[in-house]
Amino acid sequence: MNPTRRTVLLAGATAALLPSPPAAAAPNSRAPKAAALQPYASYWYPDSLPSGTPGTGITWRSLKSWRPADDTDLAFNASTVPLAPRFTPTPVNSTARAGQARIQSLVSFGPTAGNPSQGATTADYYALTHWAYIDELVFWGGSSGEGLILAPNAPIVDAAHRHGVPVLGNIFLPPVAYGGQLQWTRDLVQKDAAGRYPLAERLVAVADAYGFDGWFVNAETSGGDSALGSAMLGFMRELKTLAKAKGQRVTWYDSMTVNGSVSWQGALNSQNEAFFQAADDMFVDFRWTAAKLTSSGQRAGQLGRSRYELWAGVDVESNGWNSSVNWDAIVPRDKAHVVSVGFYRPEWTRNHLPADGRGPEAFHAADDRFWTGRSLDPSRPDGTDVWRAPAVSVADRSTVTALPFASAFNTGHGLRWYEDGKVTSDKPWNHLGLQDRLPSRRWVVHTDGQRPAVTLDFADAWRGGSSVLVDGELDEPAVVDAYATRLPITADTVVELTHRTDAGSVKVELAVATAEPSSPGATPPYTYFPVDSGSTWRTSTVRLAGLTGTAHAIGVRLTATGGPVKWRLGGIAVRGAVVKPAAPTGFRITAASGGDLRLAWNPGSGDVRHHTLHRLLPDGTRRFLGGTCQPAYFVAGLQPEQGEQATRLELRAVGELYTSSAPVTVTHTW
Repeated sequence: MNPTRRTVLLAGATAALLPSPPAAAAPNSRAPKAAALQPYASYWYPDSLPSGTPGTGITWRSLKSWRPADDTDLAFNASTVPLAPRFTPTPVNSTARAGQARIQSLVSFGPTAGNPSQGATTADYYALTHWAYIDELVFWGGSSGEGLILAPNAPIVDAAHRHGVPVLGNIFLPPVAYGGQLQWTRDLVQKDAAGRYPLAERLVAVADAYGFDGWFVNAETSGGDSALGSAMLGFMRELKTLAKAKGQRVTWYDSMTVNGSVSWQGALNSQNEAFFQAADDMFVDFRWTAAKLTSSGQRAGQLGRSRYELWAGVDVESNGWNSSVNWDAIVPRDKAHVVSVGFYRPEWTRNHLPADGRGPEAFHAADDRFWTGRSLDPSRPDGTDVWRAPAVSVADRSTVTALPFASAFNTGHGLRWYEDGKVTSDKPWNHLGLQDRLPSRRWVVHTDGQRPAVTLDFADAWRGGSSVLVDGELDEPAVVDAYATRLPITADTVVELTHRTDAGSVKVELAVATAEPSSPGATPPYTYFPVDSGSTWRTSTVRLAGLTGTAHAIGVRLTATGGPVKWRLGGIAVRGAVVKPAAPTGFRITAASGGDLRLAWNPGSGDVRHHTLHRLLPDGTRRFLGGTCQPAYFVAGLQPEQGEQATRLELRAVGELYTSSAPVTVTHTW
């Protein structure tokens, strides 16, 4: 990649990317004890560290010396959600295809250093939700002044895995213009006395311990020779072999060539073919042309590889959906897709918004536009839209395949936290690990009348931070597709809808289809079941009388019976018997500094989705402090209230149906 394109590789100005000059350490320059308790996402250099002193808030670490037993933040950083299998339902339009082009996203969720392990008290976050179109997520970042090897933080991996998307850590050997040193490349590919590559083993061990799915290797430091190229190739082959044994994968970036020089090809050719063969996939640099991609796809086929294992780089960092892209060179409408798509920095959908205008609603409106297209309905693509949104070309996928299934339409960030429709924390927050499995095709509406607006709304919720809001005239009945599913239906299966009518009056029906639509874009063959409605939150339980087999789609049909309608869906569940999870054990404070606490526990047996932490206030009410899928959590800034001498904290396990275990408690004395 040409360094001039990399405008925001790392947070801060270019000078901040370079190694700090040698300097004497200032007295008491170490971070305060309280700050030291905050766990952050991990990053390393391969082996040798820069000269000088790291900047404020930066810790220089060597991956070669990393051991899981010595990693004091591992419990906060390790994903616990396994990678879910997913399926491809009948596409919602006639242009989206299954089994052809795939999509990779290179995303910087935060800075290299100082990226909190488990979310933060702000809703301003790239809360990615359109996982249905993504096949591989790369946790992008790294800098010469902080570290070059990044492990993704656990909430991102948990959310991605819940939607069936593997996540790769990033290895970034920077261009010299960004402070890259060839020694770091040599460190990465060093051999031991037995001729093995110790850093390859260490990388696989990190991904295994942290629970993510492999590595994206981007060697862009120039100055190498054929010996270094040979060493890199040997390293890649060993990395792939070790990764495969652990169910991990490796993607190569089109940068270093077989002779050790850095020369971005924009194609699969003789200069990088060996590296492609030593990896599972290759990101093709932005210098591609239509002819180069055609020849690259053909060359992959000659090697016995799929052409869709090549990601054609599409740089959207600066202009998002206004980027000029030759889509017909990648995903033509009238013939087979040529290669796959590699989005570079799609978090533009957040970053382009003004700093004071990055509320969740504005972000999701932009993100929906990017992934779904200008029509905001993947079943009705806008043919005049020059931005060929992923939903236009790529069939969506779903992981909703087993009971019990439930969703509160929580996006992983919000302005408040709700439980049973009540606010239990008025603080903004983000934590992607708490994100629900969200509808894969947002938003498909079948109606002969005016299409209502359907959005993820943050003004109110049943649980978490968001709900689905349907807003419109509803001059004709409207069916909103909620989930593509493969759920078994038995005599005991029920569907629960938690919903509320905010304006107008409306007849509500649950829609369930036991077969696929007759053709792409057609309405699923729904059977409709009446549901009570009203102006307060209510949970309606529907038995699927007369249905057998498998539920292929679930939605709702709304028919206005008075005035423009605002109707809110706060939760959905498909279940048999209700089972509560077992309570965690061993709840304890492992470190404390004032009101900053590190907490840990042992998860109980059974089906646990995540854990929630509350503070029991002197008046007997509970305040939500946070939730996580990990068996450890950091709480910052607690203060005594109303003269209390000690604070009681309650921990609960939460199951897939959002049933909670009995609480376990710990007390922090002030």
